Amino acid sequence: MKSFITEDSFWELFPQAAVGVVIVEGMKPTAQIPQEDVDAIAALLDRANIDAERHLTSDTISENAPVKAWREAYRLFKTKKGARCSIENLLKRVLKGKPVGHITPAVDIYNTVSLTYALPVGGEDLHAIEGDLRLKVTDGGDAFLPLGEEADDPTLPCELAYIDDAGAVCRCWNWRDGVRTALSDDSADAFLAIECVEPERMKDCQAAIDRLAELLERYLGATVVVKTLVTRDNPCVEL
Repeated sequence: MKSFITEDSFWELFPQAAVGVVIVEGMKPTAQIPQEDVDAIAALLDRANIDAERHLTSDTISENAPVKAWREAYRLFKTKKGARCSIENLLKRVLKGKPVGHITPAVDIYNTVSLTYALPVGGEDLHAIEGDLRLKVTDGGDAFLPLGEEADDPTLPCELAYIDDAGAVCRCWNWRDGVRTALSDDSADAFLAIECVEPERMKDCQAAIDRLAELLERYLGATVVVKTLVTRDNPCVEL
């Protein structure tokens, strides 16, 4: 049985953090989702782009509370130059008046949740994960082909990343996904993660977990098999 394991090297950096995990099975392929549900998902994302403006109290992206928290977190581990947390990238689009666009229904759902709660959310195809999935400080050199790129871009020593037996799954904790494990239109089973580094926002993280599971069930016909909050006292979960 495969597991998601948060290693001690992660908790040494972020002892009060949490990773919300949702694992689903049986998502409908995009081609089989009724058009009315596709439209409903798109409308949810459009609404979330508008609602996200409440998280933006400053025109300077780095001065907004959710972004500031993640900028501080990224200083604690090695990162690729220019790497930023995924929620910063989404909120920056909203700030610039360029709303987050539609990709696939599954991705649109997790981007909706991310924008609504100003927390980073990501998803991977469960069947593409090789062996255990680990969140750890890396030794470097883990193979990684970024989405949209053609050249391998391996992890750096002392970088924090999601790693499996075949290489990196997501670099710089929650910066960028790789081609190998990315959700596609035909992905049926998925591992989704919501990260929180602010202890005072754990209720938001739990609410985001519940909302993500609800939307995946309602619109993609998924069965939720795991819905939990991974903490230092609860550091692993079966996949």
